[in-house]
Amino acid sequence: MIALLLAAVSGAHDGHTAAAAHAGHDTITYWMVRAEADYGRADGADVWGWDADAWIGGDASKFRLTSQGEAHDGAVETAEIEALYTVPVSDFFEAKAGVRYDVEPDGHAYLTAGVIGLAPYFFETDAAAYLSEDGDLSARLTQEFDLLLTQTLVLTPEVEIEAFAQDVPELNVGAGFSSVRAELTLRWEITRKFAPFVRLEYERALGETAGLARAAGEDVETSSVRAGLRVWF
Repeated sequence: MIALLLAAVSGAHDGHTAAAAHAGHDTITYWMVRAEADYGRADGADVWGWDADAWIGGDASKFRLTSQGEAHDGAVETAEIEALYTVPVSDFFEAKAGVRYDVEPDGHAYLTAGVIGLAPYFFETDAAAYLSEDGDLSARLTQEFDLLLTQTLVLTPEVEIEAFAQDVPELNVGAGFSSVRAELTLRWEITRKFAPFVRLEYERALGETAGLARAAGEDVETSSVRAGLRVWF
């Protein structure tokens, strides 16, 4: 997945280089790729995770492609891909709209709309609403904050909460707040573009979703320690 993102965006960048050389071009096109992968153990299983984000565009709009997911003992448990179009709505926020596809666990498609940007006190914020192909409505809010301990050590707390407007039996989730995930990542920026990290991660099911998990004999909370690498171009 990361290799495909790199190839696609690199090709777009090469096209921009030629276009920018043409006299009279006022619009500059930029591109960026950020990818990270981590490994840890949770509930006795080997857990691999990934999170990738690539965009291309200018000051007026961008096309963005993201992917994230996890594999447990070699089997993919969750995997999602988003294709988004973003436009600025203020000095610090962009509106986004597009589609999301969950490869695992349910193979569902969603329409998505929301905002991404920098909230007061430098909280990086990503808020989105999702409408599934079955008409189910959900929402997700993620916030993180970079705290510079030194010039190269960065501590990043992150919290993500998800909610559903109705019960979705095929996903084993109930209406209301369904889950919360908290992370604390210590990143060593050898360079700005190359940074190994260690991460503490905690996730818990909430409300009716937690009740469904208990009824099925599943754990309602998990925690793990991860080690990984972040790169960007």
